[in-house]
Amino acid sequence: MHPATTPLVDVKDDHDDLVFLEEQALNVASSGAEAVWRVLIVDDDEDVHSTTTFALGNLDMQHRPLQFLHAYSAAEARELLAVEDDIAVILLDVVMEQDDAGLHLVRHIRETLKLADVRIILRTGQPGYAPEIDAIRDFDINDYKTKSELTRIKLYTTVTAAIRSYEQIRAINSSRRGLDQIVRASTELMSLHGVKNFTSGVLTQIADILGADADGVLCVHEPGAVRAQRLQVMACAGTFCRLNGGVLDANEDPLVADAIGRTLARRASTFEMDHATLYFSGKSSRDFAAYVRLARPLGDIEKRLLEVFCSNVSVGLENVELVSHLHNAAFYDQLSKLPNRTRLVEILDATLVGPLRDDATLSLVDLDHFAETNDALGHQFGDLLLVAVATRLQARLGRHLTIARIGGDIFSVLGDSASVNPENIFGLFRTPFSIDGQDVQLSVTLGLVRLSEHDGSGADALKDADIALKRAKMQQRTGHFYFTRCMGVEIRERVRMMHALRTGFAKGELSVVYQPQIDLASRRPVGAEALLRWRPADGEFVSPARFIPIAEYSGLIVEIGEYVLRAACAELVRLRAAGHRDFTMSVNVSQVQFRHPVFLEMLRAALDDSGAPPEYIELEITESMAMEEPDLLIQMLADVKRTGVSIAIDDFGTGFSSLSYLQRLQIDRLKIDRAFVTEITGSARGSSIAEMVIQLGRNLGLSVVAEGVEDERQAQILQALGCPMAQGFLFARPMPPEVLYEWLSANAGL
Repeated sequence: MHPATTPLVDVKDDHDDLVFLEEQALNVASSGAEAVWRVLIVDDDEDVHSTTTFALGNLDMQHRPLQFLHAYSAAEARELLAVEDDIAVILLDVVMEQDDAGLHLVRHIRETLKLADVRIILRTGQPGYAPEIDAIRDFDINDYKTKSELTRIKLYTTVTAAIRSYEQIRAINSSRRGLDQIVRASTELMSLHGVKNFTSGVLTQIADILGADADGVLCVHEPGAVRAQRLQVMACAGTFCRLNGGVLDANEDPLVADAIGRTLARRASTFEMDHATLYFSGKSSRDFAAYVRLARPLGDIEKRLLEVFCSNVSVGLENVELVSHLHNAAFYDQLSKLPNRTRLVEILDATLVGPLRDDATLSLVDLDHFAETNDALGHQFGDLLLVAVATRLQARLGRHLTIARIGGDIFSVLGDSASVNPENIFGLFRTPFSIDGQDVQLSVTLGLVRLSEHDGSGADALKDADIALKRAKMQQRTGHFYFTRCMGVEIRERVRMMHALRTGFAKGELSVVYQPQIDLASRRPVGAEALLRWRPADGEFVSPARFIPIAEYSGLIVEIGEYVLRAACAELVRLRAAGHRDFTMSVNVSQVQFRHPVFLEMLRAALDDSGAPPEYIELEITESMAMEEPDLLIQMLADVKRTGVSIAIDDFGTGFSSLSYLQRLQIDRLKIDRAFVTEITGSARGSSIAEMVIQLGRNLGLSVVAEGVEDERQAQILQALGCPMAQGFLFARPMPPEVLYEWLSANAGL
């Protein structure tokens, strides 16, 4: 067993700081006729035992000293409780052998040992861990504190309150009916949700305990309010029903207001011949008091019953307020006071199984360009604008529909399809919002889903609406889109492939192959294009046209692109070592990869780590990419060119390039898109576009390469038009490195 000593303690000034004096053994055991309060400390931390006995060991409570019993685990406490009796208070750690060991011990004490009198104070060293409200209700837990908040004075106060409660319970054991009423009343109260319901139940239970009709008022004193002047009415019954939802004014009800004011000032209940004023200590900032009219004077037992009841109600009020606060924080947006995403999902779940499903529509309402407004005018202005939007939605739609705020600038509207439709919602935003004297015109984009066409949970319906919103934003702002089932299949397939791609990349399922580029005049290989291939475990290749867009959408293309670049650089070094010195390696770079902040750093690292000569590395960007934000791209390309690599524009001719920008881009090569190569033998238009690109390259001093050459006639026409280089199946298919070496050995001398 662990030793238990009780050193002396002293209180320094009026602070809660503990000053430990020299340890001295203090025997507080009951000797002879001396009565003691027996306190059981259950905690797996020896320091907690010693600190508690230090703090309380030399103090009298209710004119009696304390006697401490010690258990260092829940199992040890069970053994001790089986042989010890008349324990007044148990100071119990929640987390011991297991996270809920303390609560299991409480269950054992109340249900198995049937110890109803002992007061239990839960303590925890983990502030984030708290017992459920059901546990506090069901197991008659006297109090719950974190160890950090139990300073000496607060510990003394808590234990004193528990001992007083224990003494009162023991004193009125002869009145079993009254005790049973208190337990039942407290249990019923704890089952009520919300402070309003709880306080109404208090008046009802007081009347039941006294065997009379409910006739009283329960008020709360808010911080900063003047005592007994204007008290907020939380509950009323009988002749006080006129005050429902209002205030207790000292001018209108002077006697009642004065009685409550004196009770709040004394922080203690008072009993008169014709009324009782009961005090319920809440949190430090809020105190509660009830004025109850009496049909007869109360006896001592009834007064004690009400005192015990008030102690229980005080704990209950504190916990109900906490639960209400947590409920609001968990289910309601703190800025707009609207339901949040979590609460909306609950409402959707209920709607999907209810009679309103067949005619219900959910719409997400995304404020267009809100981020720009927020940045330009400040977050405070942005918050006011969000509140204004919430207010208008509630005022115009809130009576019949559910309005929620589920994201920074995204609201939702749920209700019947006749009301929840693009025309009605767009109409709400035609009038500007007035914020701080400024008129702000907002537009919105909508994503909608008809619940009658939806299969799944509320969370799934919200996801579907979000998919529709993203589709609407892709098409155009200030538009709308309804979710369809085919969209869901498409999205789920995209998500499945995204996960498979990420997993496949990690497992090494992606590889780089190389397609040679040929000098059309000599038919000799002069370079190769590095191409990415994905062969999952099932052995079936996945087309790059399918997985590259998903890699770009997910951002995985940045990692994959770096892998391809490094592989191509390393392969170029090996080719040069094998004697292929005048050989250029082309690498495709996606827009997402190219615009990533670390792309330039990654390029330099790949060149430095591999030792590849940058003048033989060519980066390919698409024409559409080159024309998006061309001024920014000009600067980026200039930075890239300083590394020594060259730049080619892929798929040239498929976009709408500005020739003035083309001259400023400092590119080195144009690639004729395979679509024009295919048409070169079938239409004059195809031949004309190919010829135009070749002529443009010649005029600008750029090299030109045609891709997708599949037959000899295409190669001859291209050569006749002046195209110097080509690649395609006519010459070679993309091949892995080992096959490329064999092919080069066989074809380098052609």
